Amino acid sequence: MTWTARRKAFRAILAGSKCIYPASVFDPLSARCAQDIGFEAGMFAGSVGSLVALGAPDLIVLTLTEFAEQALRINRACSIPVVADADHGYGNALNVRRTVEELEIAGIAALTIEDTLLPRPFADGKTRPTSIEEGVGKMKAAVAARTDPELVILARTGSIMMTGLDDTLARIRAYEKCGVDGIFLAGVRTRAEIEAIHATTKLPVLFGALVPEIDDKDFLAAHGVRFALQGHLPFMAAVEATRATMQALRDGVKPADIKGVAPAALIKRLSRQDDYNKAIADFLEL
Repeated sequence: MTWTARRKAFRAILAGSKCIYPASVFDPLSARCAQDIGFEAGMFAGSVGSLVALGAPDLIVLTLTEFAEQALRINRACSIPVVADADHGYGNALNVRRTVEELEIAGIAALTIEDTLLPRPFADGKTRPTSIEEGVGKMKAAVAARTDPELVILARTGSIMMTGLDDTLARIRAYEKCGVDGIFLAGVRTRAEIEAIHATTKLPVLFGALVPEIDDKDFLAAHGVRFALQGHLPFMAAVEATRATMQALRDGVKPADIKGVAPAALIKRLSRQDDYNKAIADFLEL
């Protein structure tokens, strides 16, 4: 599937009437797992990207190049649309343009640009949003930078946790006027907030996380939410399984007694071994 076809598929999700829960993906095999299981889309987060590439926390020490390279590896391995958390665009509005260019080339179907003041400023431990005016400049730059009109640009804000609902609604209205294709929100916790957001914008809404009170697909769908992430459990589970396996081996457990190991048949299928075998027969054994 071409990059554009994936973007059209994601646009169809946003234009639909349902709310989907995407798979959190972080590498080629996790993306293939998501596709094989039947997830409609994947999400590649900056926080997970930092853990995968650097083993570092989500403090904006990951570079755009490192993130885009991993995004390309993920997209090369699957055919489902993948949404990228592009953080603050790795700088100002000019950096946002570069971010959109790189992630478009890497095959991302949709990307978020957020209005949080990042990286952390000197001598200031508070997390706060940029001004609305700076956010508008970034959103306009993102929209202008895409060359494939099917690439989905999502304005992201977590301002509801920092400056409250009224400021968030003002940001949503401002960003909608920039021509973005949807609003990605972090920190929404109540049904009343969702109702206020739904009354403010006709754009599709996407959530970065769910709390129990709003974890209701029918309610979310009825209020314009089309995509809601359930956290990054696949990567966290992979870390736990890896450490537990290493610990067991270190403690003397025999390899044959280790539980929860992927069977050879699954690895063969996920790695597309049959396709490689055919290529060997076609091109190396003439």
